[in-house]
Amino acid sequence: MTAADAEAQTLLSDTALTVFRLNGQFLELAERLSRPAGLTAAWWQVLGAVLPEPLPAAGIARAMGVTRQSVQRVADLLVERGLAEYHPNPAHRRAKLLAPTPAGRAAIDRINPAHADAAHALVEALGGVDRGAEVLAALTELSRALTQLPAVPEQ
Repeated sequence: MTAADAEAQTLLSDTALTVFRLNGQFLELAERLSRPAGLTAAWWQVLGAVLPEPLPAAGIARAMGVTRQSVQRVADLLVERGLAEYHPNPAHRRAKLLAPTPAGRAAIDRINPAHADAAHALVEALGGVDRGAEVLAALTELSRALTQLPAVPEQ
């Protein structure tokens, strides 16, 4: 193994650990923000995905980078609790569209003031909106690069 190979492996490992930590930090923040509205982070995430327009579970899963089954479980819970409802999907008879109910929209609305405060604090901690946009661009570039990696064979 060359020094460049070792450096690349360290970079991959350190980047992955940082992203894992970042994911945990975002989930913790999302739990703190959503709890007073009677939601969990996962419920908020799924409801938030369908605020602009109803989507099937597979569409929500693709947008979030998770499995359709995990979204389906959350969607069923949201429907059971009256925070979302299923609508017929003209494009696919079996894959119903999930849409928020007025109660679901109200729960999201209750999160918005604390979400705005957290967003302002994060932007300040990053050094401003421009720096925040640079960080987002770097994370987006990282995500795009990961999707372009060749498949790694299972061993």
